[in-house]
Amino acid sequence: KLLVVLGHTKCGAMMGATQTMLAAQQAAQGAAAPGKSALEKLLAGLGPVTEQAQYELNANGGSATAEEIAAHVVKVNVLAGMERLLIYSEPIREKVRSGEVQLHGAVYDITTGKVEFLGQHPRLPLILGMQAGLINTDKSLVAIVESKA
Repeated sequence: KLLVVLGHTKCGAMMGATQTMLAAQQAAQGAAAPGKSALEKLLAGLGPVTEQAQYELNANGGSATAEEIAAHVVKVNVLAGMERLLIYSEPIREKVRSGEVQLHGAVYDITTGKVEFLGQHPRLPLILGMQAGLINTDKSLVAIVESKA
């Protein structure tokens, strides 16, 4: 059995999240920050994946454009989705651990119609060695991740 986390190229949400992250970086450097819309607040939730994509592209002193970052964010977000599934879904994690199910990432190119398979998560053994769950504490959800003994 195969479970696929699928992203797609030219994703407007990823471009919006990238632009939101870049605007926040400019604001942190002293540029005037415009008021945030409801959509910008939602897109800010993708900040960690946009920052990761920017870091990966600029790691060797590069200066990636917003378009390059947004394109890479699609792959980074697919991997992040795979990781969230494995961490927060015990049934999926156990089926992947037992080999009953394989979890792979992929990106659909909306221009060509081709799918690029990314394979399994590069940190799969590490993630499978964790236990996770959600508990409700003081009416807020708190994620707990512990290393398996």
